[in-house]
Amino acid sequence: MCAKASMEEFEALLNESFEIDTPSEGSVVKGRVLAIEAGQAIIDVGYKMEGRIDLKEFANPGEQADLKPGDEVEVFLRQVENARGEAVISREMARREEAWDRLEKAYADEERVEGAIFGRVKGGFTVDLGGAVAFLPGSQVDVRPVRDAGPLMGLKQPFQILKMDRRRGNIVVSRRAILEESRAEQRAEVIANLHEGQTVDGVVKNITEYGAFVDLGGVDGLLHVTDMAWRRVNHPSEILSIGETVKVQVIKINKETHRISLGMKQLQDDPWDSVEAKFPIESVHTGRVTNITDYGAFVELEPGVEGLVHVSEMSWTKKNVHPGKIVSTSQEVEVMVLEIDSAKRRVSLGLKQTQRNPWEVFAETHPEGTEVEGEVKNITEFGLFVGLPGDIDGMVHLSDLTWEGRGEDVIGDFRKGDVVKAKVTEVDIEKERISLSIKAMDGDPFADAIGGVKRGSIITVEVTKIEDGGIEVTYEGMKSFIRRSDLSRDRAEQRPERFGVGDKIDVRVTNVDSKTRKLGLSIKAREIAEEKEAVEQYGSSDSGASLGDILGAALKGDR
Repeated sequence: MCAKASMEEFEALLNESFEIDTPSEGSVVKGRVLAIEAGQAIIDVGYKMEGRIDLKEFANPGEQADLKPGDEVEVFLRQVENARGEAVISREMARREEAWDRLEKAYADEERVEGAIFGRVKGGFTVDLGGAVAFLPGSQVDVRPVRDAGPLMGLKQPFQILKMDRRRGNIVVSRRAILEESRAEQRAEVIANLHEGQTVDGVVKNITEYGAFVDLGGVDGLLHVTDMAWRRVNHPSEILSIGETVKVQVIKINKETHRISLGMKQLQDDPWDSVEAKFPIESVHTGRVTNITDYGAFVELEPGVEGLVHVSEMSWTKKNVHPGKIVSTSQEVEVMVLEIDSAKRRVSLGLKQTQRNPWEVFAETHPEGTEVEGEVKNITEFGLFVGLPGDIDGMVHLSDLTWEGRGEDVIGDFRKGDVVKAKVTEVDIEKERISLSIKAMDGDPFADAIGGVKRGSIITVEVTKIEDGGIEVTYEGMKSFIRRSDLSRDRAEQRPERFGVGDKIDVRVTNVDSKTRKLGLSIKAREIAEEKEAVEQYGSSDSGASLGDILGAALKGDR
């Protein structure tokens, strides 16, 4: 009976010892290194169980395993016994479980964790966080894109956990967040020691089209291209290079955004302070074309001082032409100062003012009546434009094309490129107009025909046509028309049919119209004039003599 009780107690103690000493699979247990053989560590995990682990599982990335017999280590028991009767254990899995516990706590407390980048994968890198492998996206490596991550490999450094999922085994970390935090602290410290107007030294870190970033010792400031020099700077690389140390002035500090604006030209004398003294109004200077736009060209008078030559002030003769067809960039030109606005830092310049007005020159060398020869440049509905000396044009109006007929009928006889001769009839310098006449080259047949004929003259004309309203007559080849009412003083004699073609009759000139090139003629006016003359010669209406007596006497006297 007593023996049976002892056996039961022994069995209970044995079972208890099994429960206490035998670890369960899938847990982390403590073990002791028994020996190191063939790159493996033989580890006793208790209950007479031994297992083997490759030494590399005990080493940090890029390091050798620091392990010797007798060391106690924690391992992960994957299987109590395999086919060879050994326990299947893993140091790496033990470290991973331990690491996940530690990392979850750090993630919850928003603490930094230490790790080392040990591999490159698509889109980023792998990081060992003391047993757990995390993903480091390429965008989270640094505040700026990193072309070569070699110097960062295997280096222990802090990381910030952005996201983790233990069930899926995913961890995402960021090195950039640590750098930005440190950078923000450093920036705040540096900015606190800066003030606007202060002159400091900096190193050019980066150059863009609009300026350069200058390192002021932990904080970057922007040196805009317009603040590099008083003169026009097309690209910052013209005067700066990366790595160069420059002296700059702090122009503005934004305490909230930590943005710093810098300037270099502020450390130099402002050339605009002496512009009015150096470049008085109407003075002529030589400058260099720096920029060409649709509305004009900018000319540098001296470094830092530019003026605008508006397109309207570029040429006397080239109108509606792009400035680029008159001047070119870097060309040296002579300009006249037209206006200065120091407050707005503007200088208005003139290019054409340095040359004489071609219309003034033409007026001096070609007075009215001068014969000129030129090429037909353009044909319009109202006349011809003819090229003249001085690169200017003169216009021949339709009315100045021919003496006979209408200008509209003969303008079709002209073509572009035809060389024509004409006389200068008018030069208007203010309106920049020159009037020419082609018909004047042949003289005025009307003036030649009428000779000394003037209003009141008695001339003899020949009847060429009989019409109901009057008669058509010619005088020296010039046609005129006598209306029915002017055919006689006597209404009964105002009949066109009493005349025949070829009849020669004396008429009085009532009007000479050079514009319409017509003579006003009247038989009636001649008769009235003759009657008046007879009255004045032979008596007055108060002498008692009748008109018939006077005319009779006059006629007898003529005989």
